[in-house]
Amino acid sequence: MQSDFSVIEGAYLRDILDQPHALDETLAGLKVSENLHQLAVRLQEGKFKTVVLTGMGSSFHALHPLNIELINHGLTAIMVETSELLHYRNRLFDPTTLIVAVSQSGQSAEVVRLLEINRGKSSVIAITNTPGSPLAEHSDATILSRAGEEFSVSCKTYLTALMALQWLGDVLCDRDLRHTQQELKAASPAVRDYLAHWKEHVQSLAQMLRGTRHLFLVGRGASLAAVGTGALIVKESDHFHAEGMSSAAFRHGPFEMLSDETFVLVFAGEHKTRELNRRLFEDVRGQRGRAEFVGEGAAFPPCNLPSAPRSIHPILEILPVQMVTLALAAQVGREPGRFELASKVTTKE
Repeated sequence: MQSDFSVIEGAYLRDILDQPHALDETLAGLKVSENLHQLAVRLQEGKFKTVVLTGMGSSFHALHPLNIELINHGLTAIMVETSELLHYRNRLFDPTTLIVAVSQSGQSAEVVRLLEINRGKSSVIAITNTPGSPLAEHSDATILSRAGEEFSVSCKTYLTALMALQWLGDVLCDRDLRHTQQELKAASPAVRDYLAHWKEHVQSLAQMLRGTRHLFLVGRGASLAAVGTGALIVKESDHFHAEGMSSAAFRHGPFEMLSDETFVLVFAGEHKTRELNRRLFEDVRGQRGRAEFVGEGAAFPPCNLPSAPRSIHPILEILPVQMVTLALAAQVGREPGRFELASKVTTKE
């Protein structure tokens, strides 16, 4: 049975296909301003005790790779949703705290409130797609992603935020930015190569997902970015329930939900835990569950990621989930990504 592509060939798909261009534009604009340089020096000199990474939705999930990189570099870094930071972790607003705040719009309710409450207590580095926004204007240093306008669901803004955060991590850890630039250059061609086959991917996934009622996305480490964002965009795009969690957490309960109506997308991730993830994939299938493995060399073409430097794996990992959102929409004849209740910018806490 062939899926009806006409219903999905709208603004959301155009944004997905524009992602290589958005990545090119973002990379071209990445520069180390004097303010950013000074904050990095202060961090390296131990002037900041804690780095707080904050955002909401996909902006929050995108922080997982940076969180791991900073901790591995010997820094004390924590991820906190902005809503929780405002109301339950506000003692972290302190001169010895460096805040990295991610917001595509730069004007969501939580980030505006953060700027009001902080009032110069902590230094703030902003990652945003919107120059002139409150976040861009009132932060100590700003890195702009250059995704352009976006219809609804975060796709190109998410990928460009990941690129900007990888750049920021290497700035804060005083790494060779020429090497960073070379690795990030590989992102756009790799995304373009994958998206060149979008119709085949969507058709294959539409058949694979037929009869699915429960969708789980699981992974470890940096893959938690794709896991969290993936579940979010499936719900936003398709009004279809999906859960994102760690591979380990899936064994602690949800494993009991395996059935013909449950589909599990397992992300291979980095080498240190890849075999653990593969074992989960095999165990799911061993219980007659339905699952696919996402990574380089995957047997199922929509889940087969292009070979690329480790630093851009988080960018590539979300692509199969974007194809899932299109496939689920094609199955039911619904335009993906058209909001009916929510809005692009969340203006209420």
